[in-house]
Amino acid sequence: MNILVVAPAWVGDMVMAHTLVSLLARDAQCRIDMVAPPATAPLAGRMPGVTKCWTLEAGHGELGLGKRRTLASSLAREDYGQAIVLPNSFKSALVPYWAHVPKRTGWHGESRFVLLNDRRRLDPDRYPLMIERFMALALPPGETLPRPYPEPRLSADPARAQALVRELGLVASGVTVLCPGAEFGPAKRWPPAHYAAVARHEVAAGRQVWLLGSPGDAPACREIEAQVPRGLVNLAGRTRLLDAVDLLSLADRVVCNDSGLMHVACALDRPVVAVFGSTSPDFTPPLGARAQVVTNPVPCSPCFERECPLGHLDCLARLAPERVIEVL
Repeated sequence: MNILVVAPAWVGDMVMAHTLVSLLARDAQCRIDMVAPPATAPLAGRMPGVTKCWTLEAGHGELGLGKRRTLASSLAREDYGQAIVLPNSFKSALVPYWAHVPKRTGWHGESRFVLLNDRRRLDPDRYPLMIERFMALALPPGETLPRPYPEPRLSADPARAQALVRELGLVASGVTVLCPGAEFGPAKRWPPAHYAAVARHEVAAGRQVWLLGSPGDAPACREIEAQVPRGLVNLAGRTRLLDAVDLLSLADRVVCNDSGLMHVACALDRPVVAVFGSTSPDFTPPLGARAQVVTNPVPCSPCFERECPLGHLDCLARLAPERVIEVL
């Protein structure tokens, strides 16, 4: 069967969606394509098992009905037997519905009674992990998930990685990458001063330190850069998503928040130290044998809020850099 996966709009969720692709790909007769917004579509090309990705030219949070209808018209000619819709929003189910995909599978979500004809009711106790919720949609309702779970995997482009090293004037040996951003909000971001302390430790140990992040992470990265007098290169806002994938593949170790780049680094099988604050590793843990989580348990955590509702951010502010340095 040809299967269309409607992918998430968040980078971390997109990486975790590869567990579903891996499960589907166990059937050698199955062709797996994806639909994704511009923010995450590039990752599909680095996912083993994905044949093609259709880009939905609608930004995050945009309804874009005309764009969805146009894409659905193209997909209607592709002979998909099933669509698996990973996001829980109403709009995410419109494209496979308009494309007349015969079987449209997803969790109940935002009242998608007509749009989905294989609608499931989520039992969060049975599927506490995000990857379990993704993979369960590939199986008949109630069927037990196979163990061990597949881990997400991304492919790097070694030639492009070396080209980036030359273009950016980097030294690609003994590299520690710090990723101080998190698109979800400030309550997931370890303070820049703590990242700076880790950077100084790594530089003193003779390692190169690269800062990676989006343009939105640039202020925090500049703050870190100002506190580290040498041995650090600030790449925030200077790379695209696939550039970050290829550069992360060169890292000896990565320190990051619970973020999209955390999942990317794990999918590249890099050693990762993941700092968790307002969110929980019991829901979206770093998926890799070489990943370790560092937390500072406080009574109000995890709150899953974008900003600290109490205004103190103790879960992260009081998580000392020495904790991360010890793990490194």
